[in-house]
Amino acid sequence: MARKAFLVFILLLCAITVPYAQNKTTPKGSLFIIGGGTRSDALIARLVETAKLGAKDYIIVLPMASEIPDSGYLYISQQLKAHTKANIRNFNFNKHDAHDSLWADSLANAKLIYILGGDQNRFMKAVLNTPVYTAIHKAYQNGSTIAGTSAGAAVMSRFMITGVQLKDSKYKETFDKLWDGNIEFSEGLGLLEHTIIDQHFLKRNRYNRIISALADKPGYMGIGIDESTAIIVNGNKATVAGDSQVLSFVSPGKATVTTGGLLKFKKIELGIYTAGDVIGIKP
Repeated sequence: MARKAFLVFILLLCAITVPYAQNKTTPKGSLFIIGGGTRSDALIARLVETAKLGAKDYIIVLPMASEIPDSGYLYISQQLKAHTKANIRNFNFNKHDAHDSLWADSLANAKLIYILGGDQNRFMKAVLNTPVYTAIHKAYQNGSTIAGTSAGAAVMSRFMITGVQLKDSKYKETFDKLWDGNIEFSEGLGLLEHTIIDQHFLKRNRYNRIISALADKPGYMGIGIDESTAIIVNGNKATVAGDSQVLSFVSPGKATVTTGGLLKFKKIELGIYTAGDVIGIKP
């Protein structure tokens, strides 16, 4: 009798979990994640090539992370216009209702969505729990390219690094200590569920920050993208493009902590990649 009940339980469990697994489809689109800094003409050309813009396709720039959104839009649109005749639109949801269904529909149908740099927290404040968030995901699922630089790179992750150190009163571009519980996350776009992105990586020496992230989120992967460099994500693979390097960090185990709150790892797997290299990632 007990064996029969156990078999019934297993069958019910399968009935619940299999349909859910079937709905977890791989997005048809791409992510073009730039580590900040200057964007070369070749890098923008690669972005346009990745987006596969057709005659009727258009581009939408989301400038909400930037303190100078109009200038930021102007600059990236000029770069893009050198490589495409596609219409480029500026959708600033800091100045426009994020619940406008017409704008949300337009965003969902854009072939390329570009997120400016600035403050990732400012961007997420504008889009989280709004139709804008949903539209970005819909576009990605249906084959669009979602691009971002600097703060626009950070928002790609589910667990987004805010830049705040919880155990230090002053903001620093890099962490100067490896302390337990020092890193702050907030909710990002979640286009990458199991990989945490950090930007300006080599330029700002952000090793301690990404290691702190891995300690806080065991089982996740950390990707540090340097300036003028990008990863192009398709499914579980990321191709490096640009002038500098991309670093990957994976820990096979949990961090331990001393009584004084210092982090310890027995091992972290490190990879260093340049243009053309392909990295296996955790989408």
